[in-house]
Amino acid sequence: MAVVVMHHAAGETPAAVLRVLAGAGLAARTVPLADGAGPSADLGGVEGLILLDGTGSAVTDDGEEAGAEGGEERGEGLVRAALAAEVPVLALGTGTRLLARAAGAATTGAGSGPAVGLPALELTPAAHSDPLFAGGARPSPSLRPARGPLALPADAVVLASCDGYPEQAFRIGAGAWGIRFLPAPPGPVLDPWAEQLLGRFARLVTARAEHTATRAFFTRRADAWEERFAHQTPAYEAAVARLRLEPGGRAVDLGCGTGRAMPALRAQVGRRGHVLGVDVTPAMLASAARHGRTRHGHLVAADCTRLPLAGASVHGIFSAGVLDHLPDPYAALREWARVTAADGVLVLFHPSGRAERAARHGRALDPGDLLAEHNLRPALETAGWRLDEYEDAGGHFLARALPLA
Repeated sequence: MAVVVMHHAAGETPAAVLRVLAGAGLAARTVPLADGAGPSADLGGVEGLILLDGTGSAVTDDGEEAGAEGGEERGEGLVRAALAAEVPVLALGTGTRLLARAAGAATTGAGSGPAVGLPALELTPAAHSDPLFAGGARPSPSLRPARGPLALPADAVVLASCDGYPEQAFRIGAGAWGIRFLPAPPGPVLDPWAEQLLGRFARLVTARAEHTATRAFFTRRADAWEERFAHQTPAYEAAVARLRLEPGGRAVDLGCGTGRAMPALRAQVGRRGHVLGVDVTPAMLASAARHGRTRHGHLVAADCTRLPLAGASVHGIFSAGVLDHLPDPYAALREWARVTAADGVLVLFHPSGRAERAARHGRALDPGDLLAEHNLRPALETAGWRLDEYEDAGGHFLARALPLA
C-alpha cells in the first residue's frame, strides 16, 4: 500500500513522516512539484495523499497568491481526483491552500507562518466525532495558529479554531483534512500531537484501503460505464426476473453501479414497492442519477457489508459481480441475510459464466473460486442461506438463494 507525499522542497519525504507511515505498513511515494514536475491525475495503487507544508502556490509579500506552475496544476488535478474518489487526503501547513483550491474554494491569499500572540488553538465540537480527530488530545501548546484567512468550500467542517482565525483545521467531504498550524517536520522528530495525528491518518488509510481502491477504479470509469455495457441490459432484466418478487415488495440492488437493474426491479415490485440502489462509489451513483435511475428508486452510498437497513426489511436482493470481489464475502452474506425477510430471496448474477471470465483473463478455472458451486453452497449455508438454483452457463452466472428456515 502506498501514500503519495507531495511537496515543493527538494529531496525526499521527511524521515519522521516515513517512519510513521512505515509503522502502519504504508510505503511513501515522493512527488516533488518544483521545476514544473508533477503527477498525472492517476490514483492507481494509491491509498492516500499527503500534501506537505510548501505545497501550494507561493504567496507574495502583499498577501496575493502567485500563479500555479505546471507541476502544481497537475498536483491540483491529482487532489481533485482524490476528492472525487474519496481517497484519504491530509494537507499540512500551506498545503491546505492546494486542498481548498482543488475542492473549489475561491483563491485566497494566506500567511504561511505561525501567529504570535494569538489565543491557543481549540478543537471544535465537530472534532469529537470526526474520523481523524475523535479521541485525540488538545493540540500541543507549542503549536501556534496560522496567520491570515483561508477560503474553504461551503460544506467544509471546521475542526480546530482560535479567535480571529477560525479555519485552523478542517475536513472536506468524508476523507480530506487540512491542518494549517502543522507544518512539515524540519527534522527527524515530530511534535507529539502531530505524530499522533499522522499515525491516526496512516491507520485510517490502511483501514479504508480496500474501499479506496474500489472507488479509485470505478470513479475514473463511471462516465463511460453505462454506454460500455448497455448491451447487457436484457441479461440483467432476465436475471432480475428470477427474483420473482410480489408487487409492493422492497428490492435492493447491491453494488448497483449505474443502476442498470433498477428499472427491472421497479417493474417487478410496482408503484407501491420500494427500490434501493447501493454502491460504495459516489461517482457511479452520480452516473446512475444522470441516467435517470432515481425515477425507479433511491440511490445510497454505503458499504454493502454494513447496510443502513433494518433487519428483515428486504424482500429481494440482486447483486451483480460483487460478492467474490469483496474483502470479506462471508460477512457480506451474513449482513444480507440479516436485512432479508423470511420469505425473501437473493440473486447473485454475472453476465458471463465463470469459464468465460477465466478465459478472458488468460487463466484456468480456480477450484478455490467462491462462486464454484462446491464453495458457494456451504458459504451460503454458513451465512444463513440455502442455495435454491445454480447456473454457471456459457453466457451467464446465476445463483438464487433463500433464507434458511
